[in-house]
Amino acid sequence: MPQERNPSPALPPHGVLLGIDYGAVRIGVAMCDPERRIASPLQTYVRRDPLADAGHFAHLAAEVRAVGIVVGLPLHADGRESRSSQETRDFAGWLAHVTALPVVFWDERFTTGAAEAVLIQARLTHKQRRQRRDRVAAQMILQSFLDAGCPPQGFSPPSPLGSSHSLLPPSYEEVADDSDPPI
Repeated sequence: MPQERNPSPALPPHGVLLGIDYGAVRIGVAMCDPERRIASPLQTYVRRDPLADAGHFAHLAAEVRAVGIVVGLPLHADGRESRSSQETRDFAGWLAHVTALPVVFWDERFTTGAAEAVLIQARLTHKQRRQRRDRVAAQMILQSFLDAGCPPQGFSPPSPLGSSHSLLPPSYEEVADDSDPPI
């Protein structure tokens, strides 16, 4: 049976989106404006238990009037799914259920390192960087999604079974290789 690539239907074309940098202990959260121009870091949520986590994310989504969620999908540098990918997919399915919002995936390669570099450049202490790193990574994931034109189905990396989907977000496919026919 083929693995479901996204846990819920396509995102609506307008409205606030949440960006998520999933972690087993901390979850970075960002949000964008309703026009989907700018992503801003929102919070770093420290996980507690499934019931408390569900209440937090359901309340947050309602409070900011989110219409969808973009979850960063951890991949290896060559585009293969990492060991964390399935855990992230499971979390995204759970998040779609508790918020009743559509969830899509977006490539999160290098976002934590990039967030750390930005925070070091800002001359923050180690403690200050740790407090902000996940939410800045979530901002970078969401801003990348916005910059790519908010593809309604997000981005699906190749399936572990060898599907031939591009590793790049849809808006970058034509730039990457003009010799490949469209799928």
